[in-house]
Amino acid sequence: MDKKLIAAIGLIVLLAVGVSSFLPEGVKPMAVGEHVRAVNLPNLSDEMQSLPVGKVMLVNFWATWCPPCRKEVPSMVKVYDQLKDKGFEIMAISVDRSRSDVDKFVAEQNMTFTVLHDKNSEVAQQYGVFRYPETFIVDKKGIVRKHLNGAVEWTDASYIKYLEKLLAEPIGK
Repeated sequence: MDKKLIAAIGLIVLLAVGVSSFLPEGVKPMAVGEHVRAVNLPNLSDEMQSLPVGKVMLVNFWATWCPPCRKEVPSMVKVYDQLKDKGFEIMAISVDRSRSDVDKFVAEQNMTFTVLHDKNSEVAQQYGVFRYPETFIVDKKGIVRKHLNGAVEWTDASYIKYLEKLLAEPIGK
């Protein structure tokens, strides 16, 4: 290569590094061991709602147009019905643009747990979520204990056992 080409490539690299230092830092995905990030979104009654405190929960990002999400919901309904009286919550955060699509799907699936509407995917982006479904299992202290990508069969014995173990843990300090 000639010296002018090498110099030009070097200058381009130098400029790219310089410009990138002025760009905002990207959002880091929520990690296991971190305290769950705050949420303030409308529920399906249009009331602003945050995550509950002192409960074991699934924070599940999903959409009605997502086939794996649709497949996962029936098992979420079953595990919620099985564990809700023990202090278990599901916070299903829909990233659908259309609220009517969410309302219709929730009614069809008899989703009695909390559904929040993240119309512009702002909270999903804050969590570093860009594919669906994506779920964070959170303990009573608000610490992310597991991060799962893709649909889960929540009625599988290993998940039930894990959730029951978290439910049995004291809140402590």
